[in-house]
Amino acid sequence: MTRLALLICDELIPPLKNIYGDYSTVFNDLLKSSIDHHTFTLDGYHVFKDMAYPPDNIHYDGPPHQRFPFVLVFFPPRRPHRTTGFSAYEDIEWINKLVAYVQHILASKPALKVFGICFGHQIIARALGGSCVPNNGRWEVAVTTIQLTPLGRAIFGTDQLDIQQMHRDHVPTVPPTAYLLGATDVTPNQGMVVFDHVPEDLASPHIPLTSIRVLTLQGHPEYTESFVSTLLDARVGILGETLVREARLRAGGIPGRHRPDGLACDGVGTIGKVIWGVLGIV
Repeated sequence: MTRLALLICDELIPPLKNIYGDYSTVFNDLLKSSIDHHTFTLDGYHVFKDMAYPPDNIHYDGPPHQRFPFVLVFFPPRRPHRTTGFSAYEDIEWINKLVAYVQHILASKPALKVFGICFGHQIIARALGGSCVPNNGRWEVAVTTIQLTPLGRAIFGTDQLDIQQMHRDHVPTVPPTAYLLGATDVTPNQGMVVFDHVPEDLASPHIPLTSIRVLTLQGHPEYTESFVSTLLDARVGILGETLVREARLRAGGIPGRHRPDGLACDGVGTIGKVIWGVLGIV
């Protein structure tokens, strides 16, 4: 059994909370849909509301059948009276503590795998010595195509990724020790990896997924079409009617692009499977 930890940095808006409860359900659905016949548990910790973190006495070593990989996944937050959310660069106690915690686990837990999604991608960038900044007011919203680097193509097994987006802050560069996975015209760093041991040939089409220690994405593999459509309805006042109207055309996928699995993006079929691959499960 795989044990996963979820660092929750958000509360769902009421229409989504009525459906999912909290982000634990959202990510449980992603992970469950990405693998067959594998048992896992997902423990949620509210790092922004309660400053709650996983206990530090988790054992990571031992025979494979006794090991419980502790996976940290970060989620995008939303301040209760500020629908644009927190920003990862803000000097706020819980954000500073989160950055320090990531630095701590990367330095002291070598067997631990770390995944960062959106806000988590930005927090991890800071923990690695990089930065997060406003992107000149430019939003990326709904399904967007990422052009992958040669390393990104080797990891995901495709030339490009379609992924849901909902952000206007970004990581402008690649931090030390990290390697870029892909980019868009709006966001130069759409994801990155840090290796346990850097492969000898990063241009090889065969990169062992288990060699990856940290994997981050600016986009949202967990978002579905209905999830994004509900967010768009709630954020018209923030995003503006023109952007929302255009984004609605892509909430269900890139127009004219038909996917074999019938889903809006590569969240389940590609990204979810890579997450399990990094864990050594598939």
